Amino acid sequence: MADVEATKSLSGLLNGIAQKVYYDNKEITEELLKNELYPEMSQEEFRALHEKMKGLLKSIATADMDHAQLEAFLTAQTKRQGGGGVTTEQATALSRFWKSQRVRMRESLLAQSRWEPGLRGLSWRVDLQTAASRGDTAHSGPVALMELELGRAGQDSEFVCLEFDEAKVNQVLKKMADIQKSIDSVVHVNPQS
Repeated sequence: MADVEATKSLSGLLNGIAQKVYYDNKEITEELLKNELYPEMSQEEFRALHEKMKGLLKSIATADMDHAQLEAFLTAQTKRQGGGGVTTEQATALSRFWKSQRVRMRESLLAQSRWEPGLRGLSWRVDLQTAASRGDTAHSGPVALMELELGRAGQDSEFVCLEFDEAKVNQVLKKMADIQKSIDSVVHVNPQS
């Protein structure tokens, strides 16, 4: 019976950590978790357990471990010497928790890592302006007009309009080529000749 209660308390702690850290639930506090789940435990013991479980969840979540990786990780944790490892019961609770929460936690981490506002759309056109229409012979070349549609999740879009002459278009294209080279070097994509 004590094992069942310990497992329930640990599952509650893992859910509480996830609510606080990954789902941004401000109502969940370390004090609330201690008082509700581990009232008999000293503050120091609870803090150590809380930090250990929080660290393990962070490692599991940031690596987005699949079942095999999780089992290998938890096996290694149970074999650690000293106070840094986990018990078999804790490993089982972590495994059950991750199986049920993996997708939701991954979605939360992805949402937290996105830059907002994001680019929703882009439209462009090239206008040819004549010297007579502007009254200025220095600006009689083509002009690129670009409209960027920006927005945050669940909100209306905002629009930004940009105007480029030929020199600015070339400058932007060079910067975009530099960005592509940087991405390719990170991803190790080698274009085939």
